Amino acid sequence: MLYKILFGIFIVVILAALIFGPKALRVYNFIHLFDEDKISNNFININKVFPTTPIAKSKSPHVFVKRAFELPEFYELDGKTYNLEESLDYFKSDGLIVLHKGDLLYESYWQGNSKDTTHISWSVAKSFLSALIGIAYHDGLIADLNDPITKYLKDFIGTGYENVPIRDILQMSSGVVFNEDYADPNSDINKFARAVAEGTSMRDFAKTLRNGKVPGTFNHYVSIDTQMLGMLLEEVTGKRLAQSLHEKIWAKIGMENDAYYMVDDTGMEWALGGLNATLRDYAKFGLLYLNKGNWEGQQVVPEDWVDASHVADQPHLLPGKNDLSSNDWGYGYQWWIPGFPDTDYLAAGIYNQYIYIDPVTNVVIAKTSSNYKFNEEREYSKAAHVAIFRAIANSTKGELLP
Repeated sequence: MLYKILFGIFIVVILAALIFGPKALRVYNFIHLFDEDKISNNFININKVFPTTPIAKSKSPHVFVKRAFELPEFYELDGKTYNLEESLDYFKSDGLIVLHKGDLLYESYWQGNSKDTTHISWSVAKSFLSALIGIAYHDGLIADLNDPITKYLKDFIGTGYENVPIRDILQMSSGVVFNEDYADPNSDINKFARAVAEGTSMRDFAKTLRNGKVPGTFNHYVSIDTQMLGMLLEEVTGKRLAQSLHEKIWAKIGMENDAYYMVDDTGMEWALGGLNATLRDYAKFGLLYLNKGNWEGQQVVPEDWVDASHVADQPHLLPGKNDLSSNDWGYGYQWWIPGFPDTDYLAAGIYNQYIYIDPVTNVVIAKTSSNYKFNEEREYSKAAHVAIFRAIANSTKGELLP
């Protein structure tokens, strides 16, 4: 009898391990994703932590023309001069690419990365999603950016997103209450990640959020806003996000490597930050925007959408100290505007992932990092990277770079 009881307990334990073990391991891996001794390896192996879906490379890969170039030795920030290469090391850079007029001036990798390494983009992925929304809008799949998102996503009636205009969601001005502090284990963004790791769908999590401000009046960064746009895109196209990205962008601009999205247990892509790709392919997306959405004569992203994407067109979106914003940088359609001057703009992700675009100097800079110090030095690291990028861009004005 005792034998049968013990055997029964054993079977229950084994079944519990099989059912709950993978999710428990996923939660554990997420909790330790940013540990100093693991972060670099984790950022190039996200597919070993979360389920993913692939994005196939282009059948006609674009190869950059290479030109000789040396990074400037110094950059300035707040009246102080810093050594640029020392700062790249300090911020735990994983890769850096500099393009000028489409040519490859500089490419370097550190911490186990290479030109063929896929690296998590985090919120840089938001800018890719913006491009897809712009294409869908241009194609007439979205009638009006002032439409409430619940015109298309009926199941969000009664949630914090009811009657929130699509434009306000694009501009991180939904009014939804959300704490995006990664350093706070009880923040909404960390609750979100743990919930998804445990098997909650992103759609169900989004339905738990509530609105705290009038939409379109205050700029506050809410990653779930982008996830709502991803669900909107799926609804109006009838296609998964990975398929849309491949068809509308990836295959058209010569992406030379396969990429992938993290997905939840329903197969929904992490539109808010789950894209993993190589640094060269991130740089190509920046080049597409530098060229106003045109790639070798083909208009991939509508030009007017590209232009509107990096314009702060309302007071609450302006860069600088702003009582109507919780951010010092300005904001467009899922693109950041550091300001002063406001001619350059960038896609940015936590732990210092960037695609920087300067139309004045015709420079694109793509950078990946695994800066475990990011949460303690968030604003400093952001300001330093803009200063680094501007120093590099300005150094391309020499006579040897026509």
